[in-house]
Amino acid sequence: MDYSSEPTTQVVFELTETTGGTMLTVTESGFDRIPPGRRAQAYRLNDEGWKEQMKSIERHLAKVHQR
Repeated sequence: MDYSSEPTTQVVFELTETTGGTMLTVTESGFDRIPPGRRAQAYRLNDEGWKEQMKSIERHLAKVHQR
């Protein structure tokens, strides 16, 4: 299905310095602009995708810190 004509969401990446390193916060907004009939599915799929991306970043950083 082509979703290119639908409104997009906005993703913000925020890095915050902490005592032990850096915290990454990812916030996605704009789901209220997605058509109501697809909003719940879009949220669920994007949420699952971001969880996988965070795991990928965590694995990458673990490898970098082993060097």
